Amino acid sequence: MIPPKPRPRPSRRRGRAWGVRKRATATAVTVVALALVAGGLLLLVLLQSSLIATTERAAKSTASDVVAMITSEDVEDAGDSLATTAHTGQYVQIISPQGAVVAASQKSAARAPLSQLRPGPGATKTEDVSSLQGIGDTDAFLITAEGVQTGQGTYTVVVASTVQVEADSVATVAWFLLGATLVLLVVVGVSVWILVGRSLRQVGRIRGQVARINASHLSERVDVPATNDEIHRLALTMNTMLDRLQASDVEQRRFVSDASHELRSPLATISAGLEIAVADHSGESWRELQNMLSSETARMSYLVDDLLTLAKANDDGIHVTAQDVDLDDILAAEIRRLRSLSPHHITASLTPARVTGDGHRLGQVLRNVLDNANRHARSAINVGLGAGPGLVRVVIDNDGDPVPEADRERIFERFVRLDQSRSRESGGSGLGLAIAATIMKAHHGTITTSSTPAGGCRFELLLSPGAVDGGLGGVTVCGEQVTHATDGGEG
Repeated sequence: MIPPKPRPRPSRRRGRAWGVRKRATATAVTVVALALVAGGLLLLVLLQSSLIATTERAAKSTASDVVAMITSEDVEDAGDSLATTAHTGQYVQIISPQGAVVAASQKSAARAPLSQLRPGPGATKTEDVSSLQGIGDTDAFLITAEGVQTGQGTYTVVVASTVQVEADSVATVAWFLLGATLVLLVVVGVSVWILVGRSLRQVGRIRGQVARINASHLSERVDVPATNDEIHRLALTMNTMLDRLQASDVEQRRFVSDASHELRSPLATISAGLEIAVADHSGESWRELQNMLSSETARMSYLVDDLLTLAKANDDGIHVTAQDVDLDDILAAEIRRLRSLSPHHITASLTPARVTGDGHRLGQVLRNVLDNANRHARSAINVGLGAGPGLVRVVIDNDGDPVPEADRERIFERFVRLDQSRSRESGGSGLGLAIAATIMKAHHGTITTSSTPAGGCRFELLLSPGAVDGGLGGVTVCGEQVTHATDGGEG
């Protein structure tokens, strides 16, 4: 009878699982050890490259100094100063066009050329050699050669720099890294052991803070622990995400406000026209206002498209069409529209001028700037259109306060309102001038703001030849000057 085989005894260590802290510590020590090895190798490579690069720069500097002396003085004077020009561990030679050594920094280097490199005038070449010919030095050297043109031909300045010191420095650093690895691993192990527990507590705190943040508390942020680890990066990522959500929310709110601001002007014109038409039972006013109301409806649709364009626009700007338009007619139409709505005294002096551009877009620019002037004027608005050789200039002045100098560029940015306390009914939301600046840029024109000689506010629009992308732009001046200076009539 064959006796049964004894059952293997279960190992006492089986089932004894390490805790999170032990596993994290062991993993961290292992990973750090591998990282130290990889980092040490990378450091040695970078250190060696840096030292070699420093040696090469020093050699090129020495060669350039000798070349400068040859150029400013002569070969003989430069050869006399080689001993003082060369740095420690360098051999310097001046080689004639025939290949003979004219001068050397040391006697041992005066017998034969250290290199066969012969670059042209102003050119530099380098090479690595394991030893120097004719000197008997077995160290590795870096040779730099630079050519210089003289009356006797092209001389060559050769600088040989030893790189043995660099190799010894790299070896010293390597031994230091090897000796310090054990100490670093011990420090890492102890640090991880202590910090793991704290990190777990920080995760719970971050989770609780994120859970309390909702749409009404988007300005709150989670605390960022000063540990510079995964928990630190997690908190930063959470805050970055919250920043994007808050910025998107603010952008959406501003867009809705800006849309209402831009649509207010055509809606007000349509509303006023409808009130006039309803009050006139004869129907004559409706026939007179029909074209204007249709035009305002089209303008409102166009504004909606512009708002959507700006909402999606990238840095390439907006697209404009190129055609000949009479800028004075567009400006006169906008002045008539403004006079029907504004209580201010409006004067205009217009010189007929034809430009190549997008009439709808240019009309939108003029409307936005005129509406801005109407909002801020105290009692008077003055509009001028002047034309000269290759230039059309529109000046819109009002007797309100000028834009502060510090804000004269920022005012053309999107969603900028200098007076945040201004109500939406009496003030703009900042998109009108941004649209105007974008359209003027697309026409290769400019829009700026300054102050008038009397201390009021001035906006100046300039259009130059080649005003539209594609080379189709231009300016044509035609006719005599026509001046409008009425308060309530047509301009």
